[in-house]
Amino acid sequence: MFLLLGSLAVLLFLGVPIAYSLGISSFFYFFMNEPDLIAVLPQRLFAGFSSYSLMALPLFIFMGMLMNESGITQRLINFCMLFVGRLRGGLGLVNVGSSMVFGGISGSSTSDTASIGSILIPAMEKKGYPKKFSSGITVASSTMGMIIPPSIPMVLYAIAAQESVGALFLAATIPGLMIGLFQVGMTIFIAYKNKFPKEDIKISLSIVVTEVIKSSYVLVMPILIIGVVILGIATPTESSAIAVVYAAVIGFFLTRNLTMKQFLSCVSATVTTSSKIMMIIALSQLYIWVLALEDIPYQISTFLTGLELSPIALMLLLGLFILAIGTFLDVSPAILILTPIFLPVAAEAGVSSLQFGVLLITGLAVGACTPPVGNCLNVCSAISKMGIGQIFMGALPFLSANVFIMVITIFFPATVLWLPSLLS
Repeated sequence: MFLLLGSLAVLLFLGVPIAYSLGISSFFYFFMNEPDLIAVLPQRLFAGFSSYSLMALPLFIFMGMLMNESGITQRLINFCMLFVGRLRGGLGLVNVGSSMVFGGISGSSTSDTASIGSILIPAMEKKGYPKKFSSGITVASSTMGMIIPPSIPMVLYAIAAQESVGALFLAATIPGLMIGLFQVGMTIFIAYKNKFPKEDIKISLSIVVTEVIKSSYVLVMPILIIGVVILGIATPTESSAIAVVYAAVIGFFLTRNLTMKQFLSCVSATVTTSSKIMMIIALSQLYIWVLALEDIPYQISTFLTGLELSPIALMLLLGLFILAIGTFLDVSPAILILTPIFLPVAAEAGVSSLQFGVLLITGLAVGACTPPVGNCLNVCSAISKMGIGQIFMGALPFLSANVFIMVITIFFPATVLWLPSLLS
């Protein structure tokens, strides 16, 4: 046990990429303890990503990239500006509002950070907003991309937990929207405290109607993706394929910003990104198999069960573990490693896998915005030219929304379970 966990910790500390760290640690274990099982390793690696449901991952990634290239970000910003731009701190509110909608389209927090940040951070800086504030709110609001459906991490958790993707999408909807509303409130408070500017926007019925019509085909996309799954028209994998076609139609024929060269570039980028994720999945599944051979999940489960905590106290403890581990592990491997270890513990305490899944993704979303690993921090740093430490301090007040909603979902499971129960 110590050999397995210790070697992984050392490799991560040395800066070895997480996929290779998992693979090297696993191979090292077999060479030292179970050399007779080495012949089985290729089978286990293949089994790690041999799943029909996993096809949804590259398709959702492809959809997000097509939407980015289709020029929808500016359209979403214009749409949000129409409703909240005239309030104090209007650009900050537009930032949060755009992330709420964009999160329901791209399914990725890093895409959200890159797309919205590249437009709004310079715009906010020109209007006199502190760069720490504009960068921090961009990073923190992008966490909704992992939570508001469709969500790539939710698909990954559904596969690891053998749970319904559609049910998870429904379970995450209310907590995701609550995070957005909490961040809106925080933005208004900070804006009035610091006397941030209002935007001078002319509003008339014709302008509102025009903007709503121009944005309607974008706003309907999350409803389309989730709706076909909930109504039983398509599986999540088929839904992701429909979403790709819809995104391509928008880019080629509606916004007309997508060219064949950009389309092929998106294909190439999707293959590269998906390959990285699939490598992590395959090697993490190998590592999880080794953990199972060593009975580590059972030992952890026995230890936590032996504490005789109430379900709420146990979930609070697991939430702290998730926040701590998310600081050092990227989202995808963290989901794959933590799910088989912590989910049985939660299930034994009577906690739904849907409730645990929302808790896990919400907590790991915070990790995407915390040093030293946070991907969203690094993306935002490249855009704003600020250090990740400064950006994190700017994001901290808004990240409290995630932690607050984690506590809410623990004490009030209905916030997670109510929507799925309507269709069960």
